[in-house]
Amino acid sequence: MNTSDKVDKQISAIKDWRGVLLAELRKLIHEANPKIEEGLKWGVPVFLANGELVCAISAFKDHVKFNFFQGAMLKEQKNFNSGLDSKKHRSINFMQKDRVDKAILIKLVKEATKLSKLGSN
Repeated sequence: MNTSDKVDKQISAIKDWRGVLLAELRKLIHEANPKIEEGLKWGVPVFLANGELVCAISAFKDHVKFNFFQGAMLKEQKNFNSGLDSKKHRSINFMQKDRVDKAILIKLVKEATKLSKLGSN
C-alpha cells in the first residue's frame, strides 16, 4: 500500500465530522500545491515540498489541527489560534462548528511551500 492509500485509510477510519474535515483540508492542500508530497509521520498525515515538512493535519478528541511547521515565518499570523508560543510552528485548531476559510488556507499553504524552496523548513 502506498502512502497516499495509507492516508486515505487513516482519514476514512474517522467516521465523524473530524474525518470529513481532514478530507477537506487534504483536498485544499493539494489544490494549493498539486505537486506536494504526502507522508505519514507521528501517525498523522504530513505534506512535504522539496523534501521539507510544510504542514500536517490531525484529529484530536474535540478538534482538528492544521499545523504549519514554519508557521512563525508566515505573514498571516492573525489566522493562527494555537502554537503561538512556539518558535517555529503555528497551527489552526478547528472545532466542529468552525467555518473553514478556504482562500486563507490555500494562501498559507502556498506561502509555506515557498519557504521550503528557500530551505527555511
